[in-house]
Amino acid sequence: MKNIKSLILINSRQSLFIVLFSVFSYLGYSQSEVEYSVAETPWEAGLGNHRAILEVPNKAEAVKVNFSWRRHDKNPEKRQFVIINSRTGETIKNIHRIEINNEKCELVFGPAEKGEHLFYYLPYKPDPEWGYYKYGYLEQEKSPDLLWVTDNKLSNAKRLRKLPKATCKEIQSRTDFDSFYPMEVVATQEELEEFVSTAESAYIAIPEDRKYPIKMRDHLPFKWIENGIEQHFKGSAQRHEYYTFQIGIYASKIALENIRLEFSNLKSSNGDTLSERVFTCFNTHGVDPYGNSFTKQVKVAKGKVQPLWVGVDIPKDIKAGLYTGNITVKANGQPDQNITIGLNIEDRIIASRGDDEPWRHSRLRWLNSTIGIDDEPTVAYTSIDTDKLDNTWKLLGKNIEYGDGGLPTSIKAWDTEILAGPIKFVLDGEHIKNEKQVSTIGKSGVVVNRYSSNTQNFDIETESTLEFDGHINYKIKLHAQSDVDLEDFKLQIPFQSSVAEYMMGMGLPGTKVPRQHQAKWSGPQDSFWVGNSYGGLHVELRGGEYHGPLLNLYKPEPPKSWDNDGKGGFSIEKKEEETMATVFSGKRTFAKGEELVFELSFLITPVKEVDSKAQFTNRYYHNGLAPKPKEEEITDGVKIINVHHANKYNPFINYPFINTKEMRGFVNEMHAKNLRVKIYYTIRELSNHATEIWALRSLGNEILGTGKGGGYPWLQEHLVTDYNTQWYSPLENGIDASIINAPGDSRWYNYYLEGLSWLLKNMDIDGLYLDDVTYDRRILKRMRKILDSEKPGSMIDLHSNTGFSKGPANQYAEFFPYLDKLWFGESFHYDEMPPENWLVEVSGIPFGHMGDMLHAGGNPWRGMVYGMTVRYPWFTEGVSCDPRGIWKVWDDFGIAESKMIGYWDRDPVVFCSREDVKATAYVKEGKVMISVASWANETVNIKLDLDWEAVGLDKNKVRIIAPKIEDFQPERTFSIDEEIPIEPTKGWLLIVEL
Repeated sequence: MKNIKSLILINSRQSLFIVLFSVFSYLGYSQSEVEYSVAETPWEAGLGNHRAILEVPNKAEAVKVNFSWRRHDKNPEKRQFVIINSRTGETIKNIHRIEINNEKCELVFGPAEKGEHLFYYLPYKPDPEWGYYKYGYLEQEKSPDLLWVTDNKLSNAKRLRKLPKATCKEIQSRTDFDSFYPMEVVATQEELEEFVSTAESAYIAIPEDRKYPIKMRDHLPFKWIENGIEQHFKGSAQRHEYYTFQIGIYASKIALENIRLEFSNLKSSNGDTLSERVFTCFNTHGVDPYGNSFTKQVKVAKGKVQPLWVGVDIPKDIKAGLYTGNITVKANGQPDQNITIGLNIEDRIIASRGDDEPWRHSRLRWLNSTIGIDDEPTVAYTSIDTDKLDNTWKLLGKNIEYGDGGLPTSIKAWDTEILAGPIKFVLDGEHIKNEKQVSTIGKSGVVVNRYSSNTQNFDIETESTLEFDGHINYKIKLHAQSDVDLEDFKLQIPFQSSVAEYMMGMGLPGTKVPRQHQAKWSGPQDSFWVGNSYGGLHVELRGGEYHGPLLNLYKPEPPKSWDNDGKGGFSIEKKEEETMATVFSGKRTFAKGEELVFELSFLITPVKEVDSKAQFTNRYYHNGLAPKPKEEEITDGVKIINVHHANKYNPFINYPFINTKEMRGFVNEMHAKNLRVKIYYTIRELSNHATEIWALRSLGNEILGTGKGGGYPWLQEHLVTDYNTQWYSPLENGIDASIINAPGDSRWYNYYLEGLSWLLKNMDIDGLYLDDVTYDRRILKRMRKILDSEKPGSMIDLHSNTGFSKGPANQYAEFFPYLDKLWFGESFHYDEMPPENWLVEVSGIPFGHMGDMLHAGGNPWRGMVYGMTVRYPWFTEGVSCDPRGIWKVWDDFGIAESKMIGYWDRDPVVFCSREDVKATAYVKEGKVMISVASWANETVNIKLDLDWEAVGLDKNKVRIIAPKIEDFQPERTFSIDEEIPIEPTKGWLLIVEL
């Protein structure tokens, strides 16, 4: 082995850095210099993200090249090789492989002209369509021509040594983002062994700057070999900056348990102190999404690398100067290692803690944020008013009366009684009576009550939590006093049958409540709703680790308490006065001292009063790749723009922190036109362009989910293993390839919410567009509080694909108090859905919401019965959605100022002569708009009648006009007694006026 000079070249868009350093190079390698660079202009994507630039000294039939490419991607020998003459563009016909592995590449190619040749060693098939990347790397190239191999005697080792030798001048990446340099340029095995041999400890701790995130788990970067074992860190920060750096742990000789860091105070030469309390290690300490602090134990397998990310919360009033101290690295059973630190604090205050510059990684502190966590009501709701004398709790539009046992005996929503009797927990056929109220904790937005009771076999503890939005959570803990067989634990909810008109969940879509129905846990199903547009109750059976919507990506196990290995289930029975919903858990055996917790949540509906004015005025422009409306489209009524991802303003899915200049410019431009702008920003998956992706990966699978890997080549080349691919978007200047976040609660929720706050302050957005998310109501509540605080009037609308969420109205019901609009419509087959399904699962009306249609342009006739249109100009299933014709009729009529009265209301004002034709009236002074649509299987003729007194019109003086609406209806006039023909699935939009 000999020590020689090698050149590492970084060529970025802005600047050129040349760093000379000594490296180890093996005898037998032909080259003495390697340069790493980025192409000034990206080459054709299909050739791959990396290439070597080879120099052929003279024209030859066969040329040998042998160079160290130091790669950490899997199976480099299985990839196709392409060598192109850079001057002529001709592809070399023959490539003869000698030795290909992660460390080196040795091969012969030819015939070759003198000069530069471009060696592409990771070509793949690009996918021009967004969705999921469908292709992969190209198959290995064909074997070289046998005659060429024979003529050049390539099987002869002596002949191989005498072949002309090409040199590798440069290893080049297609873009900065593709580059492996410097933290993914691997050390060779020989270099690694020599490096380890110089270390006295069983593991090596190396501090590293935040500018160079540690990326590889299975390899050491050559940068560390070159620098040697250096246990001193120097950094430079500004006052009030949240400063970050890393300590890399390499388990060189043994596996490590419980790796942790201890920090000393840092002192300046003037005696000033930077307290050890301002340090945190994100890998070992954190705050969960609900404000609870926790610690984690970090393990490192032998031969693996574990980055530890450290944050330093530098005070605003600290004096400038060089602060020095120590960090102690500890591991179970191993001697401590000491790292000295020198942090130079400049005499200037950084803006926004450094958050405006993602490379600083100051936003990592967002992972431990508690923003939006408090017990106060959101702006749209009022404080809980308690009358302890009669056990009544008053919320916005709701009254709840409790019995002695802490369960509701009466629930009213806007004066509509929902219950026909007390809700009961039944243990072995006996109603549980909570005899003793242990404590009550009351705040303006939350009331917590705790109760205790006893039976012959069980001690029972019950905790109820009532919140300002009508959400009530119960936890019932059973503690067995002895070995006992329990026949059943049940929840019984007696509904007023007059209220229990409709239901959804537990195996049923939105439907009329059946006379009888039973269900088990398969589905998935963990919840149900029973009610009508005046009152109802959503019930979620909880107890598992995951409480968010049951999406196809995540299939959590049902709660063991309720499921009981399939013995648990649900039943509902409707009678004339009472409709009883029962959740049962079945027979089980308890050992003495065994405990079991049953958890459930109620949500009283509707969560608020329907705001039809907002529905008819807040008209969405939703055009994924081109979110900027034309002037004539604004004139036609567009008011709100949803900026999807995968466009120039918001290119990277769920990481809107890169193209901020473009986004803010767009928001400013739209605001100048009196339009509001909301953006796509969710949490289910994360773009590979996220600056913090390597820090998140250092947390194991806390935030980034595990999986089989694969997918778009960038992921395979950099993440390599232990990830799950998700959304893929080909962009104008690159690719966005996301990976799936881990299911369940994680600190990424905290980051996400701080990100929302930052976007409101810095991008001036007007809210969010959510697309099938995985967090629960607690995160939505925090989100709404942030919106209310940072920008009152901001909005949230929620989209879901029913094929993905398996019934979004049911899955997302607990979100409803904090939403402004619904867009449930993907995979909805509107022409096949009965009216009750439309009302319950499409319209949002029973829950206090309204929505828009989606799939294949919806059904405009049926949609208008529920006040719904499509979103302009969304393209779906070959249909370009355009509701502007209906918008114009709305405006001509003045629908925003009307009162919407549907067929589902207690006192409808428009009546159809057929049950399978439904109508809704929009009533104004002096005129009424009627939307009528058919669910009949054939063309039918119907007559309409109105409650003329209620609408304030004289039947003998009115006329019925059908205004012309393109692709909806021709212009026509009807007399009041004339039959109106309606084709199947269609209808009319009629104006009744004097």
